[in-house]
Amino acid sequence: MASGIREKIIDAAWELFREKGYGETTINDIIRKADISKGTFYYYFRSKDNMLDTLSEILDREYEKLESRIPADMNSFEKLMLINYEVHSFIEKNIDYRLLAYLYSAQIIKENNSSLLDRNRFYFRFLEQIMNEGSKKGELTDDMTVTEMVKFFGFGERALITDWCMNNGSYSLGEYSRELFPKMMLALKK
Repeated sequence: MASGIREKIIDAAWELFREKGYGETTINDIIRKADISKGTFYYYFRSKDNMLDTLSEILDREYEKLESRIPADMNSFEKLMLINYEVHSFIEKNIDYRLLAYLYSAQIIKENNSSLLDRNRFYFRFLEQIMNEGSKKGELTDDMTVTEMVKFFGFGERALITDWCMNNGSYSLGEYSRELFPKMMLALKK
């Protein structure tokens, strides 16, 4: 049950960040929305800023949902492009570009490791699984190791998100990714 409460707090916070903006959302707002006590909030999180580290959890939940929806007959490259499109569309609809820009810039100056880049995340394990499969089937390049392909893929995704943030979310991240990302990732194809 404890993980359910934590998830409820995370969901409430990110919904409020989207609706009201991060700066306008208070801990009391999160407590009310999650229908919990102040003590319960502080049991799981030290501060509102601490909630920002949960973005990787929000995104990993989306990747987990996608895993079960990907058609089995897709080749590995198509799976990777679908994953990129779906998650970038989710980000566009659910995460304010200003907050994402802040999070990305904070990662640059942060001294400790980013939860977004934690190699133990579902995201990285999911990509490795697809890329291992694609390598074995001869669908993906043998010019790169799976580790190098995962790193290249993540680099490309972050580049698109960074550009979207720098352009103030003025275009559809999902559609731009659908159009551009396959061209960026051609090096992965065999």
